Amino acid sequence: MQEIFLNQKNSFQNSLIPSLKERKQGLDLILKILSEHKSEWIQAISEDFGHRSHYETLIIELMQSQHLVKYVKSNLKKWMQPQSKKSGLLNFPVKSKVFWQPLGVIGVISPWNYPIDLTLSPLVYAIASGNRVMIKPSEHTPKTSKLLHKLISKYFDIEYVAVCCGDVDIGIEFSKLPFDHLMFTGSTDVGRLVMAEAARNLTPVTLELGGKSPTIIGADADIPSAARRICFGKSINSGQTCIAPDHIYIPNNKVDEFLIEYKKSFEEMYPEGEEDSGYSSIINDYHRTRILDLIEDAELKGAKIKKISTWSNKEKIPPHLIFETTEDMDITQQEIFGPILPVITYSDISEPIEIINSNGKPLALYYFGKDKKIKQRIINETQSGGVVFNDTLIQFAIKSLPFGGVGASGMGQYHGREGFETFSRPKPVVFKGRINPLRLAYPPYGKKIHKFLERFLIK
Repeated sequence: MQEIFLNQKNSFQNSLIPSLKERKQGLDLILKILSEHKSEWIQAISEDFGHRSHYETLIIELMQSQHLVKYVKSNLKKWMQPQSKKSGLLNFPVKSKVFWQPLGVIGVISPWNYPIDLTLSPLVYAIASGNRVMIKPSEHTPKTSKLLHKLISKYFDIEYVAVCCGDVDIGIEFSKLPFDHLMFTGSTDVGRLVMAEAARNLTPVTLELGGKSPTIIGADADIPSAARRICFGKSINSGQTCIAPDHIYIPNNKVDEFLIEYKKSFEEMYPEGEEDSGYSSIINDYHRTRILDLIEDAELKGAKIKKISTWSNKEKIPPHLIFETTEDMDITQQEIFGPILPVITYSDISEPIEIINSNGKPLALYYFGKDKKIKQRIINETQSGGVVFNDTLIQFAIKSLPFGGVGASGMGQYHGREGFETFSRPKPVVFKGRINPLRLAYPPYGKKIHKFLERFLIK
């Protein structure tokens, strides 16, 4: 890896500012990787998961990534343009601009839950910004990682983009490289370790982490619509999504209706139950056991469990609604990352707002309801990576919006113009004219400078 890094560094030094044409050529290669190898991607990722719905892979991974490339290509020329800045009357005649310069070699550590999109999305922005890129994909999706290595090696020169596959030890060594920027997507605990290693090299980081993204159902919410959209957000990829609704807050008098509508929604979306090909498996034995342990711990500590369906397929876990949870339960403390939904009742909207603010800042916050004043309270009185009203997950699909966490859910952003800026350095450049009024401020000081200060000094 060290040799690859040094070769990329040297390659970058020989071409500090790639042209718009060169950058678009790199983006076109990503489109080829996506469009010409669909069946290979679908097969690899499904084998890694035990079963991954091929429609989920097509829609959430391949189509999303393709749309992102096209969005970035259509905006790249505008993003690359220098930005003019006001210079102030005292500095006349001066022109001030900000030029966007590539950083150099970017490191990308990607996760297992969406191993295509969450690997290629940062790659798209890093290439658009004119950088070289090294990728460390997840060891939990070995077949997808192997295919990624094969295709990247086929379409890109290793001095431009390289994939470094391997286990946790390889990941640790990868994070020790002195990248010009390191992007990590994964758990908060691992994110802390990655950031600690990056700090040794003063490498700036973007951390896309997770957390417990809450959902509030308002008193005036359309319960059938809310249940359907929450069910979708919690069931897609079997809840293995960093911005999936982790738990919900609901008025006391809406619980029974929500339970009926949630069950109805799931059965309509996945009519064949455990045999439904549209419902994905949990990634591996470790995570299946982890999720089942969360349910067992909650039940032992007094929670009421409502299983939407009883299945014999051990690779898939049906949705569970968990009622009467308490703070000492593991399910309350840990990110669930599965199709398990704790349901917490409230009588006044201030209650869930206070609870949310007393915990770590989530990556996403969802609210279902019509009341504009409450929506404004959600915006003003809470902190989260993003807020969505009356839907779930949709923020990630809106390419013009920056995406990222805050506090324990991450730092930095990508997507939108902010993605281009994340992997670029704004270089301030000043163009000075022949006339120089400021020479009045040059020593030796006397009456002229005194009059100048009397006129222009802020009183």
